[in-house]
Amino acid sequence: MTQLKTSFAGLSLRNPVIISSSSLTNSAEKNKKLELAGAGAIVLKSVFEEQIMMQAHHMATYDSPEAGDYLSTYVRSHAIKEYIDLIQETKRLCTIPIIASINCFSSSEWTDFARTMQDAGADALELNILSLQTEKEYQYGAFEQRHIDILSSVKKHVSIPVIIKLGTNLTNPIALINQLYANGAAAVVLFNRFYQPDINIETKSYSSGEVFSHPSDLANGLRWTAIASAQVPQIDYAISGGVHDGKAMVKAILAGASAVEVCSVIYQKGENFIESMTEELSEWMKKQGYNTISEFKSEMNALSTGESNPFERTQFMKYFSSKE
Repeated sequence: MTQLKTSFAGLSLRNPVIISSSSLTNSAEKNKKLELAGAGAIVLKSVFEEQIMMQAHHMATYDSPEAGDYLSTYVRSHAIKEYIDLIQETKRLCTIPIIASINCFSSSEWTDFARTMQDAGADALELNILSLQTEKEYQYGAFEQRHIDILSSVKKHVSIPVIIKLGTNLTNPIALINQLYANGAAAVVLFNRFYQPDINIETKSYSSGEVFSHPSDLANGLRWTAIASAQVPQIDYAISGGVHDGKAMVKAILAGASAVEVCSVIYQKGENFIESMTEELSEWMKKQGYNTISEFKSEMNALSTGESNPFERTQFMKYFSSKE
């Protein structure tokens, strides 16, 4: 009898499928449907620090400073209250782990908010620190240090597990992951998905590119999870991006992930596809003779394979020289 239970960031999950932060998870009713469909855990739709700050700044431009301050405070309080309500109502309806999510870029505003999320019943907190570094006078390492500073500030105020979801714009994710572990992170998710811009050549205007991930996006998460889980095995990993079926979930676990975050495939195929994914995982385990996730987790990471070349080098010329 195969057991799909897994542990991620100190949380016990009935299976490795975590629903990513998105509009799929912005109401308690939707979250209950995802639980009934078989999700192992849910990351609530993120609250965006930048959006709240922009709205608050807009309110502060009123002619009356007092009115501006009042409205600015109201914007923050209202956003926090709505999110706390989402946590509490979801926890009332659901029994699986519920992970709150903050999309943030500073360490100054969010420590109290994080503690309020914990008090509202969130089982863990996922921090998304997603930003492009474009300053001409940029100081190397400043972006990585921002991750550590934000994590350290939050960890001083919460006892629930803190998960960091990383973007792909990092020179050396391994060094950062090692520092995140040293500063108390329970897990990392590889990787966050940037907004995809496009250009309409008829109107000469910017538009949104491809919204959904593609199965080919899995490769980057596999590479870095395989390397990171070998070099920093003390922390848990999840792969996000390109996980579109049970086979992809198998690959993620073989590379060293404890779980996967899925979003695009649920938009495309509906929440009932979760069952298809877990069934595919279970059938593969039966065929291979595995009873538990832990039996094959990290079996194909960089340490287990005894070589790093498949992960650290693109081997571009070797790859194409084999093609006729």
